[in-house]
Amino acid sequence: MEATIKQDASAEKQHKKAISAWTMYDWGNSAFATTMMAAVFPIFYATLGAAGESGAIMTSRWGFTTAFGALVAAIISPILGAAADFRGSKKKFLTIFMLMGVIATALLFIPNGPGDWLLASIFFIIANIGFAGSLVYYDGLLPHVARADEIDQVSSRGYMMGYIGGGLLLAINVVMIMIVPGLVPSLSTGLMTRLSFLTVAVWWFVFSLPILLRVKEPVRRIEVGEENLRPIQASFSRLKKTFTELRKYRDLSFAMLAFWIYANGIGTIITMATIYGKELNFSDTTLLGTLLMVQFLAAPFAFLFGILAKKIGTKKAIYLSLGVYSLIAILGYFMYHEWQFWALGAGVATVQGGSQALSRSMVGRMMPKSKSAEFYGFFSVFEKFASILGPFIFGIISRLMNESRLSIGSLIVFFLIGIFVLTKVNMPRGEEVAKEEEMKMVEAA
Repeated sequence: MEATIKQDASAEKQHKKAISAWTMYDWGNSAFATTMMAAVFPIFYATLGAAGESGAIMTSRWGFTTAFGALVAAIISPILGAAADFRGSKKKFLTIFMLMGVIATALLFIPNGPGDWLLASIFFIIANIGFAGSLVYYDGLLPHVARADEIDQVSSRGYMMGYIGGGLLLAINVVMIMIVPGLVPSLSTGLMTRLSFLTVAVWWFVFSLPILLRVKEPVRRIEVGEENLRPIQASFSRLKKTFTELRKYRDLSFAMLAFWIYANGIGTIITMATIYGKELNFSDTTLLGTLLMVQFLAAPFAFLFGILAKKIGTKKAIYLSLGVYSLIAILGYFMYHEWQFWALGAGVATVQGGSQALSRSMVGRMMPKSKSAEFYGFFSVFEKFASILGPFIFGIISRLMNESRLSIGSLIVFFLIGIFVLTKVNMPRGEEVAKEEEMKMVEAA
């Protein structure tokens, strides 16, 4: 009896360590999301246009750059996700994409002046593919790391850790860029900005080590008829089978469709807000300061949304977040002053982490664990296509109107339609279907 208690205690201790290690990857990779995608790099990118090019042109180029990288990631994610499930190598694929992102991020130190926007776009696209690709396998590990009754809280904890980790490095980067040059004149603002990209690469790599060392690779399960297939053959076979069986996962399909729709608005706000503020001639202090505020303010709200979901339900908590986003899109159209940028940033901070964390855990509840990387590959497709369509439309409207005000206001459409589609999702039914399918795969194995 005593031995059993000790074994249970040891198992619980290992379980908690695995959760902590899993969340540390959010801590590490979020430095790319904050410094590179949202804050410092978009401002730097806006300075790389040739002489005489307007801010709207650089805004549109940034939209096209983020859209193209997301497109490539969306195409390869489900294929490689299925291959990772078949090979039992989620961690290996995570490592490959993480290293791709880290190296490309470090190479962004090279572009340095007007006309270098194309080189910067190429490196950023590669880095973005690495970032997005690694998240497929990171998300795919969630149902294995967290128990069914704690998946919302663990997912929210991951986002909370991401906001703190990404925010901490962003704070360091802001000091490097805005304070160090004043203290050491030989270190220019441009140099310190480019050095901040190197800090992101190092930060991302170092804090990726816990998940690689402490989280176990989930058990590999080969389905009937796959014994003699190669990984890529098996991945296409599984994808074909999944497409034909999607009718079994009706609620999961509607959940991912709803997510794809409203994620267009969320993703566009994340990637385009700073360069939109730059176009409105807001100061770098306001732009970086607001993003820094968002990081630290969003951390507790991401955690609180996990608690809120337990009290009122996951769907209702997501509805609340999308209602706030709708208001932000409307107010963004009427933004003219820097204080308004700060205020809207605070509004985004209250819902950004919660909406994403609960969306991730919502679909995780309704997918068979043995196919988690494959289904999160599909989830990634929906997420990445949201990162394609939103910024692409933003870029087109900015180019046609020669300003981006209408672009930001139009995002409300994504939130309202997303809410409507989400009403079609029956989560308890979706969870039951996933359990039944998992049991069938276990019995077949």
